[in-house]
Amino acid sequence: MRIEAIGCEPLLLARFNLENSRLLETYRRHGGYEALRKALTTMSPEDVINEVKKSALRGRGGAGFPTGTKWSFVPKDSPKPKYVVCNADESEPGTFKDRYLMERDPHMLIEGMLIAAYALGAHTAYCYTRGEYKYLIDIMDQAIEEARAAGLVGERIFGTDFSCEVYTHTGAGAYICGEETALLNSLEGLRGHPRMKPPFPAVAGLYGCPTVVNNVETLCAVPWIIMHGGDAYRGLGTEKSGGTKLWSVSGHVKYPGVYELPMGYDDMERFIMEDCGGIPNGRKLKAVIPGGSSVYIMSADDIIGKDVRMDYEGLVAAGSMVGSGGFIVMDDTVDIFESTKNLIEFYKHESCGWCTPCREGTDWLVKAFKRIARGEGRPEDAQLLLDLCDNIEGKSFCPLGDAAAWPIQSAIKRFPEDFKRHLVPLVERERAVA
Repeated sequence: MRIEAIGCEPLLLARFNLENSRLLETYRRHGGYEALRKALTTMSPEDVINEVKKSALRGRGGAGFPTGTKWSFVPKDSPKPKYVVCNADESEPGTFKDRYLMERDPHMLIEGMLIAAYALGAHTAYCYTRGEYKYLIDIMDQAIEEARAAGLVGERIFGTDFSCEVYTHTGAGAYICGEETALLNSLEGLRGHPRMKPPFPAVAGLYGCPTVVNNVETLCAVPWIIMHGGDAYRGLGTEKSGGTKLWSVSGHVKYPGVYELPMGYDDMERFIMEDCGGIPNGRKLKAVIPGGSSVYIMSADDIIGKDVRMDYEGLVAAGSMVGSGGFIVMDDTVDIFESTKNLIEFYKHESCGWCTPCREGTDWLVKAFKRIARGEGRPEDAQLLLDLCDNIEGKSFCPLGDAAAWPIQSAIKRFPEDFKRHLVPLVERERAVA
């Protein structure tokens, strides 16, 4: 497992290889909590929000919404308590960057949460972690206790009037709780169902109060922005996508791992073939899912010789999305029909059942894929799968329905031969072989 910054100085990975990197002593010895001190003693909450706006930091959990803009939606004059919630429910297949941030550098996340709380006028912050990451709760709890003992969490931080408590909370391992409103329901002790929007969480979130929900990686970027300035952070990336991005690389590459790249890294082919060591065993690149399983799959023809830029605009132009940065590489041994079948079984299992298009649609998709896999495929089944996707996409309460439809739509479009092989009855395939 390689952990490395490519094309930039490490920001988020800067302390990963230090001995005892998760301890407060190590974090403070390398400048930790100085950004919080700067914010509390020299900046107003509005100053903090403005720096984050200038940075062009966008949500790293998948949506890519501008973070400073999201913070500015919280009403300043609300009489209700305000909350900051860290979304550490890293459930997207192929994505594992947040896990390493919490495991190796938990104080960076705590500092980012505290700065966000100060900017928003919140005095309580929660870190919500998926059930399978229970061991990370122990790491986070230890770090929070270290920070509290040092006067960095709790009352009158750095001797100022700002006080904030930080708590952890673990879910039960439901993928749907990665959606911010389902997460808030779970945090309140309810079933993890998404809420209808509006109202949005910034106005009516946790306990009906103004709430900002940000991803782990997003919040971890905040201390650097405050310490060095929003303009400096924007300068590391592009005009619309500032800073650096972590990519969780898995699959058929020589060096899987977590890579930190500047936003706008200008050649996906070079990233795969050189930075990640290329495709092992003399095989050829066949496909890449660049942003976790819920984004459009890309073929080798979409990448080789195309100078695909790795940022939000660049990947949309290339026919996919940044998503959560779960970068899954597949060589020419992979049957895209089978890999897509595996994904839709995951989405069917993880559908919360709240809305009909997702609940029934994913079930019908699984039934169709299983029938085809049994050798009962028909030439018209490709269109059937696309029609089912059309009845799900854009019609569910939350993006899980879209996440189930997009991989299928793009797989059929970009790898038709892998589907055609299955879309004839088994007896005809056996006759053709004979």
